[in-house]
Amino acid sequence: MYLDYFGLQEAPFSIAPDPRYLFMSEHHREALAHLVYGIRSEGGFVLLTGEVGTGKTTVCRCLLEQLPDNCEVAFVLNPKVTSRELLATICDELEIAYPEGNQSVKVFVDRINAYLLANHAAARRTVVIIDEAQNLGPAVLEQLRLLTNLETNREKLLQIILLGQPEFREMLARQELRQLSQRITARYHLTPLSYADMQAYVRHRLQVAGLAPAASVDLFPPRVLRRLFRLSGGVPRLVNLLCDRALLGVFAKEQRRVSVRLLKQAAHEVFGPRIGDGRARPWIFGGAAALACGLVLTGLVWTLSGEPGAERVQTALPEVVRQKVAPPDSAPDVQAPAATVGLAWPEDLPRAQSERLAFEGLLARWELTDLPPADSDLCQFIGERGLQCLRDRGSLRTLELLDRPAVLTLLDGQDRPYFVTLVGLAAGEATLLVGGEERRVSRREIEARWLGEYTLVWRVPPEYTGNLRPGMRDPFVLWLAARLAGLDGREPEPRTSLEYDRALVQDVRRFQVSRGLQPDGIVGSKTLIQLGSSLGEVEPRLSGTGS
Repeated sequence: MYLDYFGLQEAPFSIAPDPRYLFMSEHHREALAHLVYGIRSEGGFVLLTGEVGTGKTTVCRCLLEQLPDNCEVAFVLNPKVTSRELLATICDELEIAYPEGNQSVKVFVDRINAYLLANHAAARRTVVIIDEAQNLGPAVLEQLRLLTNLETNREKLLQIILLGQPEFREMLARQELRQLSQRITARYHLTPLSYADMQAYVRHRLQVAGLAPAASVDLFPPRVLRRLFRLSGGVPRLVNLLCDRALLGVFAKEQRRVSVRLLKQAAHEVFGPRIGDGRARPWIFGGAAALACGLVLTGLVWTLSGEPGAERVQTALPEVVRQKVAPPDSAPDVQAPAATVGLAWPEDLPRAQSERLAFEGLLARWELTDLPPADSDLCQFIGERGLQCLRDRGSLRTLELLDRPAVLTLLDGQDRPYFVTLVGLAAGEATLLVGGEERRVSRREIEARWLGEYTLVWRVPPEYTGNLRPGMRDPFVLWLAARLAGLDGREPEPRTSLEYDRALVQDVRRFQVSRGLQPDGIVGSKTLIQLGSSLGEVEPRLSGTGS
C-alpha cells in the first residue's frame, strides 16, 4: 500500500498488539506500577479499568514480560461464560487435568486447589488474568472470590488481575459484590494520552516502522497533531485508525505530509461526517462505537476490493469513497459481525494461541516446520532463511494480485483481534486456516470482520537490502536489469554502473503499470513479489499455481 511511498518497513498504525510498538506514557507506567505492586502483595484481586482502546491489554502484556520465572499465568480472554466454563478455562490455561466431560464445579475447584497447593510447595506463584471483566456475571465473580479463599497464614495462593471498562467499577460498587471489592489490593483507572504523550506516541510508532526521526516530525506537523488530539481524545486505538487513514489519503493524493484537511477527511470516513470536525464524543469510547469504527473501515475495504490496481490499494481516493460507500441505512451487510460458523474461533483453543497457529500455517506453506520457540520473533526467524515479512493493509483484491498466502487480523463480535491464515482465494470464496483447521468461507464473511491488516512472506532476491529508489547506487541494480530484460524477451545489456538510472527506472515503471501497481519507480516488496511471479518462481500461491 503506502509503505514504499513513505519508506516504511511495515504499517506503523496497526491495531493488533505488537510489543515492538509498546509506548509507555506516564499513565501507562503508573498503571503498570499498580499491577506490579498488586502481584507482589499478599494476594487477592488487582483491578485495572479504562476506556476502550486506552491500552489496558498493552499494559498487561508488559506486566507479563516482568513476571518472574516461577510464576504460572492463566490468561482468560473471553469471560462471557458460566462459572463452570470459567473454571474449565482456567484449568485449560494452567494445564490442570480434569475428567473429560466433567460438569461438576466441585471437581474443577478441587483440582485447582490441589494445583495451587502444589505450586506453593514448589515456591511457584499462580496468577489469573481476566480481560473484558465487565462481561462477568455476579455469580461468576462470586466463584472467583471463592477461589481466592485458599491461603496460608501469610498470603493468598491465587492472585487475580481484572481488566475492564469503566462500567466494571460501577458493578463492583453493588452491595452483593462488596466482599470481592474489599479484596482488591490495588486498583487503577487508565485515562487517554495527554497531548504531549500522543505526539510522542505517533512519532514513536513511525520510527519503529522504519521512518527517520526528522521525517516522522515532518509527516505529521504540529497543527495536524493538535487536530488529531481533538478528534481522538488521546485514545491510542482511535489515534491509530485516524493516522492510518490519513496516510492512505496522503499517498492517494501523492502529497508528502498529512494536512488538517486530509485528517478531517480521514475522520469523516472513520467516524462519520458529524464527528469529523469536532472533538471525540464520549460515546465513541463505548464498545459499540469502537466496533462501528471498524465496520466503517471494513465497508471501505469491501467497496474498493473490486477496483483495478494493487500497490495503492486501488488508490482509495476520498471522492471515490464518498460515491461508493453506501450509507448505514442502505447497507444490509454492515452490521455487528455475529460469530459466523466459518470464522468463529474454536472454543477448545485459547485465543492467545491464534497468532502462533496462524504463522505456523503460513510457514508450513513455505515448507518451514522447524519453528523457533513460542516467544521468538517469527519475522526475524523468517529473515534468517532468505525470506521476509510484509506487514501492510489492503483488500482481498490486493492479496489476490500479490498471490501469496497471508496471516489476516480479524475482529470478533467484541472487537478483539485474532489471527487466521488465508491459504486460497477464488472468485467467490476463500480457504482459511482457523486455529489450524481448514475452512472455506465466502469473501464477504472475511470482509465483515477484517480491517485490511495482513502479513505475508516473500522471497528476497540476491543482494536486495531495501527499497531501491531512482538515483541510488546499489549492486542489486545488476540483478534487476537482467531480470527485466529477460521478461521483455531481450538480451540484457552489459552494465558496469551500479546506478539506478533513468532507463532502468522507465523499465520498472512499465512493469509496474503492467501489473496494476503504482508506477512510482520504487522497487519495493510488492514490485518484487510481482516480479517473482512473472519470473515463474516456485513459491506458495493463493491461486494454487506455482507452489
